[in-house]
Amino acid sequence: MEKSSLILNDRKLVGISVRTSLQNELNPVTAKITPTVGRYMMEDIPSKIRGRKNPGIVHCCYHEYEDEYRAGYTFFIGEEVETFTNQEKGLSNLFIPGGHYTKFTTESGPMPLVIIGAWQKIWMMGEDNLGGKRRYAVDFEIYDERAKDPQNTIVDIYLGLQK
Repeated sequence: MEKSSLILNDRKLVGISVRTSLQNELNPVTAKITPTVGRYMMEDIPSKIRGRKNPGIVHCCYHEYEDEYRAGYTFFIGEEVETFTNQEKGLSNLFIPGGHYTKFTTESGPMPLVIIGAWQKIWMMGEDNLGGKRRYAVDFEIYDERAKDPQNTIVDIYLGLQK
């Protein structure tokens, strides 16, 4: 995995979200992320988002952590917008704070294995390899044109850091 450090500006996202946990996601029967992504696609949620900044660039976010990544957290999927105003009822807003982030770019591989493998490597890293202490505010993945082929997906994963 390629790694770089950068400073990002604030982002506003609109989409849908669900509360889950690592334990839920390890069991296909209780997993909530895959059904939420399915709903996002099947209900064509992007077409309901007003003022999309980069149509087709999807953010999958992890926030409201209870105990780092091991316990409950909220999963969010959506797109960046200019403003939260005048959005359709039933959609969720998410504010990603600007600041220091480490960006990991995955190798090309099949979904979801490429993402699972990347997160497993990240969870094993110490602060030195991560570029600092994780903030556990909002971490996110960006799915762009490199993620169109589900057999050869490349994704950027951003981890918020305390600096």
